[in-house]
Amino acid sequence: MDYRLLDYLVYIVVSAFLTIWVGDTLFRNGRPFLVSVFKEDGLADSVNRLLVVGFYLVNFGAAAILINTGGAPSNLADMLKQSVTRIGAVLLVLGFMHFNNLLILRTIRRRDRPMPPLNYNPYQPAPGA
Repeated sequence: MDYRLLDYLVYIVVSAFLTIWVGDTLFRNGRPFLVSVFKEDGLADSVNRLLVVGFYLVNFGAAAILINTGGAPSNLADMLKQSVTRIGAVLLVLGFMHFNNLLILRTIRRRDRPMPPLNYNPYQPAPGA
C-alpha cells in the first residue's frame, strides 16, 4: 500500500486546520491589543486584517514547501512520523510568526510611552516627595 497519498492528506488537513484556527484566534483576541497600540479602532481593525492575511500567506506557503520533505513512507509508523515532523515544523513557523508580530507591536507601543528615570524604583517614594 502506498502511504504517501494518505500522508499528504493527513498533513494538509491538519496544517490547514491549525493555521486557520490560530489565525482566527489571533484575529479575535488581538484586536484589543492593537487598539491599545494604535489608539484608533479603524486603524487597529485594518492592521488586524492585514496581519491575518500575511499570517495565512506565510504559513500556507511554509506548509506547501514542507509537504515535499521526507521520502516515501514504507509503513504506517513512518507515515505518522513524517506527518508529525512536518506538522511540528508548521507549528514552529506559527509560533515564530506570532512571537515576531508581538515583538514588533510591543516596540511600536513602547515608543508612545515615556521611559521611567534610570533610578526608578516603584517601591520607594520619589526623592523630594
